[in-house]
Formats: sequence, C-alpha cells, structure tokens
Amino acid sequence: MTTSFVPALRARWRDADTLVCVGLDPEPAKFPARFAGDPDAVFAFCRDIADATAAYACAFKPQIAHFAALGAEDALERLIAHLHAAHPGIPVILDAKRGDIGSTARHYAAEAFDRYGADAVTANPYLGRDSLEPFLERADRGVVILCRTSNPGAGDLQDLIVSDDGRGGRPLYQRVAERVAGDWNGHGNCALVVGATWPEQLREVRAIVGELPLLVPGVGAQGGDAEAVVRNARSADGTGLMVSSSRAILYASAGDDYAEAAAAAARGLRDTLNAAR
Repeated sequence: MTTSFVPALRARWRDADTLVCVGLDPEPAKFPARFAGDPDAVFAFCRDIADATAAYACAFKPQIAHFAALGAEDALERLIAHLHAAHPGIPVILDAKRGDIGSTARHYAAEAFDRYGADAVTANPYLGRDSLEPFLERADRGVVILCRTSNPGAGDLQDLIVSDDGRGGRPLYQRVAERVAGDWNGHGNCALVVGATWPEQLREVRAIVGELPLLVPGVGAQGGDAEAVVRNARSADGTGLMVSSSRAILYASAGDDYAEAAAAAARGLRDTLNAAR
C-alpha cells in the first residue's frame, strides 16, 4: 500500500462501489476435497477466495488466530503479500484484537505492520490510550477499535452505564466511541468495530462519531441484517462501512466451484448493501 488506510478505504468505496469486507478465516475441515493432502492448502484456498472476490471487496480481513492455530503464520505473511501485489488499493485489516502496554504493545504493532504488512489492525481499548499509542502513532496504518461487538455476551461490560461528565451517564460503548472519535483520532487513522446484530447501537454510534469508518461483523452466519446495517450506520455520503462476511463467502460451496460461489456470495452482499443505501 502506498496510500494511508482511511484514504485508501474511501477510494475503494468510491471506485469499486462496495461496502463488503471479505473475512479470511481458514478452517481446513471445510475446504473443498481438492485441498486434501495439500501442505499449502491454507494459503492456496485463501488466495483463491481473495482473487475471486476482490472485485466486490472494499477490504480484506484475515483473522490471525485461524492461521496461528494451524501453525500457518508463514501462509498469512505470504497471503497479505499476495493481496497487496495482486489487488493494490484494497486495504488489508489484520483481525488480531491487540491491546497491551509498554514494549509489548510496540511489539504487537511491529508484528501487525512490519512483519505481516497489514494496513490496519483490530485493537481492544480496555487498557486505555497508552496501550494503543504504538498503533495510533503509525499515521499511515489503521487502528480498528472494538466498540460494541456482535457476540451475545457483549453487553456484560459494554452496556454498563459509566460517568458522563455530569450528564447522567451513558453506556461504556458510547464513551469508547466518543473518546476514539474525539481524542484518539489525531492522525485520522481510527475506525470502530460495531456488530451487525445491534442495529440500534449502530445508529447511536454513527451519531456520535460522524464520518468515522465502522467495521461491522455479524452479517451472514451470525444473523445480522445487512439492510438494517446500512440504514442505521451509513455515513452522510452513503459509505462509511466495512460490512464483514467470512463464513457465508468462504464456504459458499464445498465443491470445485468454491471460488465462483464465493464471488457470487460477495457480489450478492454488495448488491444488497448498495440497494439499501
């Protein structure tokens, strides 16, 4: 990438007319039979899916745990290098949900941006700004910060009412949104994660953060309503969203047409999202 994360993302929204983020979460047990016995199956499958869906993607999002659990970190490095070489201009978000302090945070930033070459990384704000400073200070890279996640237990902490400067309090996720948009986004390289399973919360977060990009997981296999996402969370110009789908695209077919089926699923999601703008 030669353009910083958010400008590249905005260019992709404009030029490719898509809000789809293609998640790359390899699970070899779900691969088509043709990959059986292939020692490089993880890289080859993800490459094929990415190549097939690139025309419909505003971003790619490989999930680091899916590679690391398989001992496939080398495949992840090669995959991101391939994405940049074959599909320049499409940002790559490393889904790692990092968050730590001191030198450990700096090592995590180096891992994401220098080792893997990601254009952005997901991060956890629970430890506060200093834990994310090594990511935030990389002005050319994106920091996609957890705000209101899509899992059923999200509300255990994220919905807790916290002090709101004498205004009666508000949920923690709204304070996170406010703090990121107002104080942490000095380089204009922040985005927030807000799950598709919470359309009302999406609307509230959009009202707080203005044009800040939102990464929205939970569409497809997790049951989020794609049209409700766009209605509630699009920015003023009808963009502002990276609507992430992984399993519904990756495993659209277990046959030899896996790549074509993935492309059709990504195209269908793009069309559904665009129709709701």
